[in-house]
Amino acid sequence: MPAAPSLPLSDGAAIPQIGLGTWPLKGEDAAVAVASALELGYRHVDTAVRYGNEDGVGEGIRRSGVPREEVFVTTKLDGEFQGDDKAVGGLAGSLERLGTEYVDLLLLHWPLPARGLFVETLRTFARLQQEGKVRSIGVSNFTPAHLETLREDAGIVPVVNQIQIDPTIPRLEQRRYDEEHGIVTESWSPLGGPGAALLQDPAIVRIAEQVGRTPGQVVLRWHVQHGLVPLPKSATPSRQAENLDVFGFALGNEEMTALDALSTGPDAGVDSDVEGH
Repeated sequence: MPAAPSLPLSDGAAIPQIGLGTWPLKGEDAAVAVASALELGYRHVDTAVRYGNEDGVGEGIRRSGVPREEVFVTTKLDGEFQGDDKAVGGLAGSLERLGTEYVDLLLLHWPLPARGLFVETLRTFARLQQEGKVRSIGVSNFTPAHLETLREDAGIVPVVNQIQIDPTIPRLEQRRYDEEHGIVTESWSPLGGPGAALLQDPAIVRIAEQVGRTPGQVVLRWHVQHGLVPLPKSATPSRQAENLDVFGFALGNEEMTALDALSTGPDAGVDSDVEGH
């Protein structure tokens, strides 16, 4: 199957356009899934302190035999590590659990704007980047308002914003802001929430039949054609291979329009002004 292309990041790095999401895998399950994905051709793995699986992810990378420098590794620090340079110790713990000297991308997991600490935390991230412990820095679940605060108060524009996106939750305003400011948008839960009810949607099933692909491949292709970086989670090798195999076909304008029409409005999905950890 065609390899996943990479998208350029504004700091000069590049990110593979599909990654393996690893929540809620843990321990040996995470190691087996990561090793399998890398053996199949994935080169991008997404984890977080909150997932409790950085040790398993690191073991899976080593077990795969793929050189560390060929794997784009992302981890995230949550609210426990906001403010007072707490991110320094947070990253040190992540590196120890992962068994690596650096991560390719460090994200702040949630803005938690009521605490007012995300700006100073990203300043710490920037210092960690200068020290070489992080190649790139970004955020997760940030709205345009949060990103504007970060840009105005600290002069920091993250290279990535990872947010909840699927055809029913398209986040048009967030994606537009990110594009205008050179921020790559990643999609968490790209195939919908638990139970994957999205994949039974009649419009998606019909398009899948028309193009000879699975509903999951159709949805992931929708992300790719919109310039997004989807992070599907699967521990099953056959499903991992299916999710990766979305670069050898394209959806036409009619199919993309039909998928765009599944939007449930700008207020759908998590509200990161009030949600987060």
